Amino acid sequence: MAPEAIEWLGDKLRILDQSKLPWEQSFIDLGDYRDVALAITEMKVRGAPAIGIAAAYGIALGAQNITTANKEEFHAQLSQIMRTFAATRPTAVNLFQAINKMKEAVIDDNISEVKRRLIVEAKQIHREEIEATRRLSQLGAELIEDGFTILTHCNAGPLATAGYGTALGVIKAAKEQGKQLSVIATETRPLLQGARLTVWELKQAGISVTLITDSMAGYFMNQGKINCVIVGADRIAGNGDVANKIGTYTLAVLAKENNIPFYVAAPISTIDLSLSSGAGIPIEERNLEEVTHIQGVPIAPEGIKIANPAFDITPHNYISAIITEKGIMREPYILTSFLSLQGKS
Repeated sequence: MAPEAIEWLGDKLRILDQSKLPWEQSFIDLGDYRDVALAITEMKVRGAPAIGIAAAYGIALGAQNITTANKEEFHAQLSQIMRTFAATRPTAVNLFQAINKMKEAVIDDNISEVKRRLIVEAKQIHREEIEATRRLSQLGAELIEDGFTILTHCNAGPLATAGYGTALGVIKAAKEQGKQLSVIATETRPLLQGARLTVWELKQAGISVTLITDSMAGYFMNQGKINCVIVGADRIAGNGDVANKIGTYTLAVLAKENNIPFYVAAPISTIDLSLSSGAGIPIEERNLEEVTHIQGVPIAPEGIKIANPAFDITPHNYISAIITEKGIMREPYILTSFLSLQGKS
């Protein structure tokens, strides 16, 4: 059974350090909100839903440690804490959704009550993500037929969601329905989330998995060995464009060329209705050494030009369906449909 990726301990936050998996299951107890923010930046905790959950707990933790009795000073320090988390990673919208929910929880002038409410709200965000991923996994499993081989990219399991999982959640739910299936997982360069995390999670779940390099996906699709592709998402725009781990767009194009369904599994907290298309989604540029080194070992000559965008945008017309906890959506992905999912008008 997989360990808890994120756990609130009352006066600190415990996280499973994903940067050390699969070689070491190392837990870190974080008692300072700045350490939580750093853990997000350094991808010790990662995955859009998990980032939002960790940030919520980090804000609650930071609030508990504010010592001033002056209300204006308290709120000024709390605002700074929230800005710190907003600056950690720009692409995953769950982070900003969680920060906004924490802001909305600050509805009392009593400092002790605000501190209490922030813990309650963080726990609620965590519970909602767990339930959302479990529900969307059950819905998405209906798209998986007995005997399917599924290609997945990056990591979208319990580690990335602190819940049941999104892309991997669908696969697990299909297995629980008694379906025989297998998975092909890409290594997911440059940080190898597929090789290190996805394969590890699937192995623990007793699901047959084959690891391939990213550049092998087209070969297996063309050979007719893949029945569908399932990935997660870090942000979904109002027209259905999806930001996900770099390489997702490539897989979507290959899937369309080979007439293979391409599914995106994500909770509605990942939908950003403020953006009409993926063109407005900010793409995180990460440390260049992630490309030139693997686990600290250099693999490229010094003095060369390097680029390291962490995400790409998959246009909606390449996506066969978006699986959420409120239902499965297909083209046309229109704003009113997403609004109805989020209970807005």
